[in-house]
Amino acid sequence: MFTYLVTQTVDYRLSTVDFFMNKDFEAQVAIVTGAGQGIGLQIARQLAMRGAAVLLNDLDPVLAVAAAADIVQAGGICKICVGDTANVDFNRQMVTQAVAHFGRLDMVIANAGITLFGDFFDYPPESFERVLNVNLRGSFFLTQAAARQMRQQGTGGRILLMSSVTGHQAHQFLSAYGMTKAALEMLAKSLVIELSPHQITINAVVPGATLTERTLEDPEYVQTWSRITPVGRPASVEDIANAALFLVSPAARHITGQSLVVDGGWTCTSPSPY
Repeated sequence: MFTYLVTQTVDYRLSTVDFFMNKDFEAQVAIVTGAGQGIGLQIARQLAMRGAAVLLNDLDPVLAVAAAADIVQAGGICKICVGDTANVDFNRQMVTQAVAHFGRLDMVIANAGITLFGDFFDYPPESFERVLNVNLRGSFFLTQAAARQMRQQGTGGRILLMSSVTGHQAHQFLSAYGMTKAALEMLAKSLVIELSPHQITINAVVPGATLTERTLEDPEYVQTWSRITPVGRPASVEDIANAALFLVSPAARHITGQSLVVDGGWTCTSPSPY
């Protein structure tokens, strides 16, 4: 495993759309994990365009550098921290680096996760341990490190976990993955007791089928999920990011311990894609 930090930033022009975005996260600092592409990148980008300084994490250094370049090119503030969020010490390092770069920490979006499909009868221990370590262990200990920093600052904070509809409804070959996602929602509920006295909220976003670089590798993905999703299409990364930004925004200051499902109504009907 490798872990290193890249701190270079480059400034250039804002896009036309970004000029019209409000700055309700001005002077706030966020960590977004698993943000080299897909949902994580869109969350990081929207936070930066709305004024936040972002420490962007990904395991893949190429993706992380490209993602940060995209954000700073659009006028945002972004530094990267490359490494494996399943590593407890690395999570603590990320929090330390965010504070070192930007002076504080206000938000954490624990987006990093891994999906390893497999028949339950033949599911190998190695896959089970990797899924649990990344999805659950990583999110738990990043939340712990961030909450300690927020408690020390004394100014509150926002923590957001990334669940999945597979934590609500059964999906074939995803028993281990779905188990971790359900556990994250219980973690959000449980930590209300310990985090609320410090004005730290914790919630979860629950994406359904979403168009990302990974899912679009399946040539039938759009057609299948458009057919079985009540609103007629899978989510875009913007749909998920919009929900995430709401839950870490001042507008959601009285919301904690909750899970927001963003799936176009799929969990209401739950037809199988298979």
